[in-house]
Amino acid sequence: MKNKRELIRVLKGTDDVISIDATGRKNGRGAYICPSMACFEKAVKSRGLERSFKMAIPKEVYESLKRRWNRSMNRNKVLGLLGLAEKAGKVRSGEFSTEKAVKSGKAGLVIVSEESSDNTKKMFRNMCTYYKVPYFEFGSKEELGHILGKQMRASLAVIDENFSNALLKHFTAKA
Repeated sequence: MKNKRELIRVLKGTDDVISIDATGRKNGRGAYICPSMACFEKAVKSRGLERSFKMAIPKEVYESLKRRWNRSMNRNKVLGLLGLAEKAGKVRSGEFSTEKAVKSGKAGLVIVSEESSDNTKKMFRNMCTYYKVPYFEFGSKEELGHILGKQMRASLAVIDENFSNALLKHFTAKA
């Protein structure tokens, strides 16, 4: 049996809406599925979610869950790659270090938190456009900081070409 933290929680909310609970703490009835697409498809085929939630689930809900599932898995891969890049010493985080990496031509990719101020986003978007560096908005400040093992981070630059290409592949697949 797997640890609950390794599984993905599908939630039937108090309003009978089915969704994915990324936090594992939302109110409602939860069913846990392993994070592979094969497990999700098996749960759909065997109607395991319908038995767990004691209600019929429309096909549209399954399609919506599948799209969210793919985004969630892609998000986890991006966070994992960022963690690896940080351990390899290939990430510069914080506004000053990110700006320095872009202007020196070392940055292969810039990520700015979705929670960052409009001025910060505009500054990095314009800078990345001028220096021809891919720019993405992703995650919360806490999430970016946590994956880097630091406090909240509004921006980061990946300075390794291979990590940048791998992350770019996941960001473009997300769109």
